[in-house]
Amino acid sequence: MVIPYDEEGYLIDIAITEENGLHWVRLQGRIDSITAPDLEKCLNALVSGGQRLLALDMRAIHYMSSLGLRVLLTVQKQLKKADGEIMICQPTTSVLELFEMSGFKMLFRIFSTREALQAELAGDPNAIREERIEINGIALRCIRKPAGSGRLTVIGSQEKLASSRYEVLDVTTVKATDIQYGTGLASLGDSFDEYRLFFGEAVILNHSLFFYPAVKRPAVDFMLCTQAQTNIAYRFLHGFSFTGSFSHLLSFESMEHPVDLDLLSQALGQIIPCNLFGLVFLAESKGVWGMHLKQVPLAENRPVNGKDIFDSQNFSDWLNFPVEPADINHILAGAGLVVKNPDLESSAVQGLFAKGSRVHCHAGVFSMEPLSKKPDQFENELKRVIAELPVSKVQHLMGQSRFHHGMVGIIELES
Repeated sequence: MVIPYDEEGYLIDIAITEENGLHWVRLQGRIDSITAPDLEKCLNALVSGGQRLLALDMRAIHYMSSLGLRVLLTVQKQLKKADGEIMICQPTTSVLELFEMSGFKMLFRIFSTREALQAELAGDPNAIREERIEINGIALRCIRKPAGSGRLTVIGSQEKLASSRYEVLDVTTVKATDIQYGTGLASLGDSFDEYRLFFGEAVILNHSLFFYPAVKRPAVDFMLCTQAQTNIAYRFLHGFSFTGSFSHLLSFESMEHPVDLDLLSQALGQIIPCNLFGLVFLAESKGVWGMHLKQVPLAENRPVNGKDIFDSQNFSDWLNFPVEPADINHILAGAGLVVKNPDLESSAVQGLFAKGSRVHCHAGVFSMEPLSKKPDQFENELKRVIAELPVSKVQHLMGQSRFHHGMVGIIELES
């Protein structure tokens, strides 16, 4: 891509090329108050498009002001959060002096030649090795790790959901330290009278609970938890949890069209050897198809017409169901289960999946920020997202929910 000069010759020349997965941005001209916005727009477009490593070839920049430095620093801060960076290559003497004088030389890696930059990126020969796989139009990078089978626990029962017949005796209390990942219908509080009206779609990530109360004006509530906080208890009407070590860490990216959840789970099923596995993921949304309850399915809220909450006469009063995708470009952090052949599992496990579905996931919808694309950084990125980013919803995801790219951790579960 080349961004040309305008009629007065003010715009810098920006040419973008790709070599071995690294995006080179060749700059020519001046970076000043007039041209800095064009550079910022170009770099932000690359970051929004999923690029995390950018090499700026600055051999033809004969002048740069402090405003140009500010643009580079702003983008660098964004990329650093996602384990990316801007690298400076072949700066002219005047530009290098500006980096040194401002102290910015400490904030960027600066290389005198392209060969030196490429050699640096070649990395440690003992570094973690990744497999690169293409399945169904999805580009995957996979790290396999030694790990035993994890443990799946079914929490409560969904039997009373459709008829809205839950009561206090149906509540299952789970210690936060005992639930590593999971989903369900959950709430927080010390007594049933206090929390009974606030059950909602929930996802548990690294022992932390995020839930979306089934009230008229819902807002996500959450409890961030470490394993040292043994006194925190989560209340469930139903759900499931899984614990264990990741056997696979993967990153994925759409090669042409956005990847939907069903297609992604099928691709993962071709890599993961077991029939049932837990899925923990971070992804950039290209359209969420998600649903959540509008009312808590307690006996006191039972439909007066005697029909279940999924009946056509009650459905719109009980469920927020999408008519079009939402939350495009937001970050999703979620957990769930994937099964290859439901018939090989117990009736209790089969009951966790909707008829005809082989994936059951809930996800929090977080604000947009760049995500790392390195699978070995998945656990660090998950901690960062759930601890730092604002969250607006928790949704039960449908299979047609679409992603541009993301990262996945897999826990293999015993059948």
